[in-house]
Amino acid sequence: MDKKIAVIGAGNVGASVSQYLAEANLADVVMVDIIEGMPQGKALDLTQAGPIRGYNCRVTGSNDFAEIEGADIVVMTAGLARKPGMSREDLLNKNAEIIGSVSENVLKYAPDCFYLMVSNPLDIMTYHAFKKTGFPKNRVFGQAGILDSIRFRAFVAMELGVAATDTQAMVLGGHGDTMVPLARYTTVAGIPISELIPKDRIDAIAARTRDGGGEIVKLLKTGSAYYAPAAATVDMVKAVFSDEKKVLPASAYLEGEYGIDDIYIGVPVVLGRNGVEKIVELKLNDEELGMLKKSAETYKEFLKIIGH
Repeated sequence: MDKKIAVIGAGNVGASVSQYLAEANLADVVMVDIIEGMPQGKALDLTQAGPIRGYNCRVTGSNDFAEIEGADIVVMTAGLARKPGMSREDLLNKNAEIIGSVSENVLKYAPDCFYLMVSNPLDIMTYHAFKKTGFPKNRVFGQAGILDSIRFRAFVAMELGVAATDTQAMVLGGHGDTMVPLARYTTVAGIPISELIPKDRIDAIAARTRDGGGEIVKLLKTGSAYYAPAAATVDMVKAVFSDEKKVLPASAYLEGEYGIDDIYIGVPVVLGRNGVEKIVELKLNDEELGMLKKSAETYKEFLKIIGH
């Protein structure tokens, strides 16, 4: 194929992203990880699944960042999870170090790519990658709100016993405890959920959405979610590759939109062949806007920890 996608990190998220990308037959996929043999082994396994799963793209693995050369999109999934005894500041600094190192290689080998961040803490790492690469803001964006939104959609569908594909949702703000689920922009086949679900249940669903990742971590006990994050990531890749002009929430760089400046945070964007082509400014009420600004201020404090 004449298109190439590089996936950095061959763990559960990176491997799932690679699988979904291969099954979408969008482009050749190269997985890069520092663990010797792991990306090569998973890539070979995915290649062998191709004849049955119906894809013909090449899936390769490497420990050498030079293999991402010429990639059209680089998907960053690598990073550390917080370990016992590790402070939030320690985690921030360690992952910033990883993102910084990878970003240098992205700049070196794929200077014209779109850079899609999946690693956590998502919004902070997206900003860090933006600064490290010096790429235009439209080419650096993060997978955040789309994951939170599909979780919200799934929970609404479970509540009502309806098709999940008939639901639409919008979740703004940071990818974490400060996310802002917008119930009044959430619908089932165009019907606002406020007409279908009592307010106390909507509030409970919104709260469950905020803790969507944490709930899975508690159930798994070791590890975190990867199927839904991977699916959300591939949806964004497809929007760029197919120039879908898709409106979805993503971590994007703000320069005054929503009264917020110089930060990456989850807002609705138009995603197409030029990456983030437009930021959509919804008419938020005072409470919603206040929550979004509070989310932004929280992340600005975290950015100071890693020197921004």
